[in-house]
Amino acid sequence: MTLTRTICQASAAALLVGASTGIAFADEAADGLARATEIIESHRALPVYEPAGEPFDIRKVAEGKKMLSIPNTSANQFLKGIIRREIEVGKEIGLEVREWENQGQPNQWVQGIEYAIANDFDIVDLISGVNPAVVEPQLQAAKEAGVKVFTSHFYDPSQPASEHLAGDLPVSFYGQGYILGNWMIYKTGGDARAIVVKSDEVPPTAPLVQGIRDALSENCPKCEILQEINVGITEWGTKIQPSVQSALISKPTANYVIPIYDSMSQFVVPAIELTGKSETVKVATSNGTPFVLDFIREGKVEMDIGESLDWIARATIDGYMRNLAGLPMPEDIGVPYYLFDESNIETAGVPAEPNKGYGDEYVKGFHKTWMMD
Repeated sequence: MTLTRTICQASAAALLVGASTGIAFADEAADGLARATEIIESHRALPVYEPAGEPFDIRKVAEGKKMLSIPNTSANQFLKGIIRREIEVGKEIGLEVREWENQGQPNQWVQGIEYAIANDFDIVDLISGVNPAVVEPQLQAAKEAGVKVFTSHFYDPSQPASEHLAGDLPVSFYGQGYILGNWMIYKTGGDARAIVVKSDEVPPTAPLVQGIRDALSENCPKCEILQEINVGITEWGTKIQPSVQSALISKPTANYVIPIYDSMSQFVVPAIELTGKSETVKVATSNGTPFVLDFIREGKVEMDIGESLDWIARATIDGYMRNLAGLPMPEDIGVPYYLFDESNIETAGVPAEPNKGYGDEYVKGFHKTWMMD
């Protein structure tokens, strides 16, 4: 009898411990979901413009100046859209802007910087993905020739910029990843199982993916990244689709694919469709490229973290012109994130346009800051 009573008491104690552990786990999950929801809702408000510094006469600084923008590849529609806006904004203020067309080969980036030096450009803009480390001799030659080379939308604020640059305008890639991670938590109620598509050769990939990991770690005990697929920029068109298809087959419980740069989505969406998982596997991504916003309206992508391409172009030029004027450059590019999903995608236009959906107050703000009113 004594032994039986002891066993029963031990069993009861074990049940109480198990119950309390289960309650604690449930509380942790509920708290994490609440935090994720708050983070997501905070990025649904229309972005607000804040000046990067004191007002200055930008037309006086820009007059007669030339800028060459070199994207990591001209196939990247997000970067093409930014450069198109840089060209138009340049016309507003008297700055000549050109794009250096390339196919993502480092020797082509070298040729672009050499072209800028030979043709008396004042600025070279290495925009999002051109790694300064692979063109250091050209950066030094540009410096000696009086050509200022900057990076924009490339480094995360946590990453030190190359000492060979005249300056840089970082963006919080970590923040993008953190939003993506919390989005999955928010939409699944704390049960996200993700396949992440990335390009490790691009330095900001590391903080962006870390942001996803940290969001899941902090706010979702059950959530996990099932697989990370690394594909080089020049191989997106050939390797992303088959790699994602294979991952979806080998990881049948996956409910999200996260292409961390939204231009990857053009290869991710067909992979999901061909494996017959369009109903069970969702896509969330970042950048706000118009064709991906169209994917949202078509039901092929669930969410895209939008960045106004026009806003990025204006902020980039603002920072560079401040440097030329002897004013402090901003600590980062300062372009807010805005979430697009089925609830507000129509505001981006049909078809989507690079700069619709963000309002127009920021344009008035830049004009006032630039003394153009």
